[in-house]
Amino acid sequence: MDAVLPQLITGLSIASILLLVALGLAIIYGTTGVINLAHGEFVMLGAYSAWMLQTIIGLGLLQSLVVIFLMVALLGWLVERGVIRHLYKRPLDTILATWGIGVIAQQAIRLTVGGELRYVEMPSLLAGSVPVFGVQTSVFRIFILVLAAALFGLTWYLMYRTDIGMKLRAITQDREVASCFGINSRRIYSLTFAYGAGLAGLAGALVSPLKSVSPEMGATYVVDAFMVVVLGGVESLIGTIVSSAILGQLTGFLAFYSNDTMAKAVTLLSIVILIRFRPQGLFSKKVRA
Repeated sequence: MDAVLPQLITGLSIASILLLVALGLAIIYGTTGVINLAHGEFVMLGAYSAWMLQTIIGLGLLQSLVVIFLMVALLGWLVERGVIRHLYKRPLDTILATWGIGVIAQQAIRLTVGGELRYVEMPSLLAGSVPVFGVQTSVFRIFILVLAAALFGLTWYLMYRTDIGMKLRAITQDREVASCFGINSRRIYSLTFAYGAGLAGLAGALVSPLKSVSPEMGATYVVDAFMVVVLGGVESLIGTIVSSAILGQLTGFLAFYSNDTMAKAVTLLSIVILIRFRPQGLFSKKVRA
């Protein structure tokens, strides 16, 4: 148990970060069908926003979270309005467009603030550690876990207990029929894309004290996020949280017994094998024909 408990806690920490990154992607992908290859760059922009607000304005990470969410959400809204909404029925063009947007975002960061590594200071209030079942655990990682759970709860509430969530689910099932009932699908898609991008920005801000901030940091996170979404099922929020937990624990244990590179390779191979036999993921919605 002395070896298992630390790995369980490490796995939960990894799972909470995966959930934060994947939640926005799951909403965008599951609702609009857009394979957003620029999602990792929204994560990266959230991290750089945290660094800039801290360095230039002197705003601490905790105080800047709402501002970062709004900034990245606004950028996501502009991307959807300016590019994505014209490509909804052209999936290959959407992939190329979002990949191009990601490249542009990386180069824009290099040209404006440089390509060297940046670092975000961890909030002093959350810098210590506390014993959890006898294992010293970072307070900041516990904060990320609690916040990830809260954001998941908020997202679930918006999806299933609000008017906009009802409209969103109606559009997802049948856009044409929903439009006949007066639902503005363009507006709903814009708000959904903005919300998903804002969540990605929050994820980037929260992982910035744990990882060095660089223009390429989003590439790793977008791969992990797609693995979570594919494993859980593209239209299932519950699948997202379950797959985050599975992948977090699997990565944590494999990294402990081998190394991070082997853990990534085995995790990816496991997902490939699973979707070979269950392409819809672990959770899929059943609809009547």
